[in-house]
Amino acid sequence: MSDITKWDVEDNEFWESTGKKIATRNLWISIPSLLCGFAVWLMWGIITVQMLNLGFPFSQPELFTLMSIAGLAGATLRIPSTFFIRIAGGRNTIFFTTALLMIPAIGVGFALQSKDTPLFIFQILALLSGFGGGNFASSMSNISFFFPKRVQGTSLGLNAGLGNFGVTTMQILVPLVMTIGIFGGDAMELVNSSGTLIGKIPAGTDTYIHNAGFVWLLLLIPLAFAGWFGMNNIVTETVTPHPGSPLQAFSKITGLLAIAFATAMAGLYLLLPPPTGIGLLSKWIVLPAVIAATVLLMRYLTRGGLQENLKRQYKIFGNKHTWAMTVIYTMTFGSFIGYSAAFPLAIKVIFGYTHVPGPDGVLVHDILNPNGPSALMFAWMGPFIGALIRPVGGKIADKVGGAKVTQIVSIVMIVCALGVAYFMAAAYKSPTPELYFWPFFGLFIILFAATGVGNGSTFRTTAMVFNAEQAGPVLGWTSAVAAYGAFIIPKVFGEQIKATTPEYALYGFAIFYALCLLLNWWFYLRPNAYVKNP
Repeated sequence: MSDITKWDVEDNEFWESTGKKIATRNLWISIPSLLCGFAVWLMWGIITVQMLNLGFPFSQPELFTLMSIAGLAGATLRIPSTFFIRIAGGRNTIFFTTALLMIPAIGVGFALQSKDTPLFIFQILALLSGFGGGNFASSMSNISFFFPKRVQGTSLGLNAGLGNFGVTTMQILVPLVMTIGIFGGDAMELVNSSGTLIGKIPAGTDTYIHNAGFVWLLLLIPLAFAGWFGMNNIVTETVTPHPGSPLQAFSKITGLLAIAFATAMAGLYLLLPPPTGIGLLSKWIVLPAVIAATVLLMRYLTRGGLQENLKRQYKIFGNKHTWAMTVIYTMTFGSFIGYSAAFPLAIKVIFGYTHVPGPDGVLVHDILNPNGPSALMFAWMGPFIGALIRPVGGKIADKVGGAKVTQIVSIVMIVCALGVAYFMAAAYKSPTPELYFWPFFGLFIILFAATGVGNGSTFRTTAMVFNAEQAGPVLGWTSAVAAYGAFIIPKVFGEQIKATTPEYALYGFAIFYALCLLLNWWFYLRPNAYVKNP
C-alpha cells in the first residue's frame, strides 16, 4: 500500500469519506498480527506445563524462570517499540516485527524434539520470544493514529482485546496440536497426565510437544504478506515524518531492538542464580535499572535524525500524567499478562499435587494428586474472559468516563486478590487441594475480567489526557512498563511457592491495587482533579 500524506481523522468529513475505510483495514490486519505476538511471547506458560508432564529434566523453579525470561525480554523490547511508528512507519513496523516472530517459533519447534536439549537453549528461545511481547507497544501506538479520539476507547480496546486473544488461542491451540503429528518429528510419551480444553489425557499417551512452535508459522507467513501489502505508513509531521526506505526503517528497528536485548540480558545475568547468572541483585533493583539503561542508551547511542526524533518523543517523560497512567495501566494490563503467564503452572503446582506432612512434620508438595484439575483444561478461560471483555470496557468508558470505570475495577481487583490468596493458602496446606479449586478459579476469572475492563478504561483516559502527538508514545511506554508484569508475577509466584507461601504473592498485589485506587482518585476523580474523569 502507498504511504498516506494527508491524515486528519478529527475532521468528521475526512473520517467518513476516507479515513474510516483505511483505518478499519489497518486495524483488521493489526489484530491477528498482535494475536500471534502474544501467542509466541506467552507460549511458555503452556510449554512448561507439558515439559513437566513429559519429564523434561528441569525443576519447577527453572520452568517458572523460562516464563520470567520471556516476560522480562518482551517488556524491555516494548520500550524501543514505543517509538517505532514515528521513526519507521506503521506498515514497515508491523510487517517486520511480525516476520521476526518466526525465529523463536522455528527454534522452539526444533528444541522441543529432544529432552536432552540443554536448559540454556530454552532460555535463549524464551529471550527471543520477547519479540512478541514488544509488538504490543508499536501496534497500539500505530492504531491510535488511525482513529479519532471519540472512538479510541473502542478501537484500541478492539486491537488490544482481540490481540490479547493470542493468549487464549495459544492456550487452546497448543494443547490440541500437541496430540497429533502434523509437522513430523518423533512423539514423546506422557509421564504425567495432561489435558486439553475438552478433558484429560492419560499418562502414556504420545505427545508432539514440538508442534507448539511450528504451528505459528501457519499464521505468521500469511500475516507478514498481509502487513506488507495491506497496511499503510502515515507520513505526516505528527505521525511519521521521515520513515525512509523500508530497508532503512528495518535497520532502525533492528538497532533499537539490539539495545533492548542487551539491557535485558544484562539484567537477567545480574538477577538469575547460577549457572545462568550471578544472582547478585534483587528484581526490584534490576528492573528499574534495565528500564533506565534502555531509555538512556537509546537516547545516546543513536545519531542524527533518529536521535532528534527520539529526543522529541522523550518529552512524554516530562508530563506527570505519563507516570500516573504508567502505574495505573500496570495494575490492569500488568496483572492480565502476568496472571496469563503464571496461571497454568500455578494450577498445576498448587492443585496438581497433594500437600501432606512428611516424616519430620514438614509439608511435602511433590506427590501427584490423582484428583487434581488439568491446568491445560482450565487455564485458557481466564485470559479468554479478560480479552473478550476488554472492548466492552473501552466502550463503557467512552460513555461514562475512563477514570470512573478504573476506580470500580480497582476495588474489584483488591477484593478478588484477597479472596484468591485465602483459597490458595488453604489449598497449599491440604492433602485434598481440589476441594478449594472452584472458589479459587471463580475469583480468578473475576480478577481476569476486571483487568480486561480496566484495560479498556485506561485506554480511554490516555486518549483524552494526551495530545495527538504524545498519545501514541504514551500508550507504548505505559504498555512497556506494564508488560513487566509478565516477569514479576511468575517470578513472585515461583519464589513464594518455593517458600511454601503462595498466598503472599496475592497479598502484595492487593496492596499495589489499593495504591492505584488512590492514585486514580487523586489525578482524575477528586474535586479539583487535574483532569476530571477523562
